[in-house]
Amino acid sequence: MDMTEIKQELALIEKRIVDFRGSLDLDEKQERIAELEEKMTDPEFWNDQDAAQSVINESNGLKEQVDKFLAMETTYEDLEVSYELVKEEGDKELEVELASGVTQLIKDIDQFELHLLLSEPYDRNNAILELHPGAGGTESQDWASMLLRMYTRWAEKKGFKVETMNYLPGDEAGVKSVTLLIKGHNAYGYLKAEKGVHRLVRISPFDSSGRRHTSFVSCEIMPELDENVEIEINTEDLKVDTYRASGAGGQHINTTDSAVRITHLPTNTVVTCQNERSQIKNREQAMKMMKAKLYQLKIEEQQQELAEIRGEQKDIGWGSQIRSYVFHPYSMVKDHRTNHEIGNTSSVMDGDIDPFIDAYLRSSLAL
Repeated sequence: MDMTEIKQELALIEKRIVDFRGSLDLDEKQERIAELEEKMTDPEFWNDQDAAQSVINESNGLKEQVDKFLAMETTYEDLEVSYELVKEEGDKELEVELASGVTQLIKDIDQFELHLLLSEPYDRNNAILELHPGAGGTESQDWASMLLRMYTRWAEKKGFKVETMNYLPGDEAGVKSVTLLIKGHNAYGYLKAEKGVHRLVRISPFDSSGRRHTSFVSCEIMPELDENVEIEINTEDLKVDTYRASGAGGQHINTTDSAVRITHLPTNTVVTCQNERSQIKNREQAMKMMKAKLYQLKIEEQQQELAEIRGEQKDIGWGSQIRSYVFHPYSMVKDHRTNHEIGNTSSVMDGDIDPFIDAYLRSSLAL
């Protein structure tokens, strides 16, 4: 990037920052942050832990947005000063630093813009993530455990909290099914990009002949809904079963029927929860999950109606995977919706999935 290009990029950056400032309404956001912080000083603030956490999440989200914008604005002003210095003194080393700073600021602005665009209902909510292996026994169950690690690492890097709501271990390795609650600002907004079938191609570690195997895991994503969201569920439509929770052994195995399975009979929707020791608590959590699943079904029905109006045809079978992870005969992770590819499979499996999420959300917003 030469000085002419740097000047052009700085002009574009300035316009984007001015546009952000015009749409953000910083004064209103800072007033809201002050209101929320005042609520946190109330001695009874923690009496309702869910409500308290909601206030903290909103406050943290607003602070992050305001702080990031002000930091980008300051960085832009510093780069403008550096540009004038390089123009006057012709310092090549400073010019390289300037070009690098401009490139980084463009990336930061792109990410900030995406963050602002997560404005659909419930985007800011916590996310419920479920993984279900396809046919293939141990091979698919192992793939599910690899995805479980990938999403857990991604959440940790985001500073999100991960709670395991339900976990059914595989017979030999991996998991038969797992449900996570991922808590953090915009968790659902980001993770809705991950809904679909994930395909793995590799040399199986469980095949003594060293043959290549293809495995599938379905990933379901739903927003955690608060008590104010009205989803009509008739109690007569529910079948509730209790059973003894399974676990890794030792003190974590329940000796009472505390685990809960709820089936919504009209839709055959099933949820299970066993992370709490109390049956009552597990039932409460399971009802939250049921509420989220029925909401998701409602949204999918609306989307399907729109697709039919547009004349779109979408296969929802195992062949319609959203992303392929190829470990052999070459290394590549490719998202089939956006054609975004990454060659570093180890990085992706270590939780570096933001480029895929970014590409998908931007492509969705462009529709």
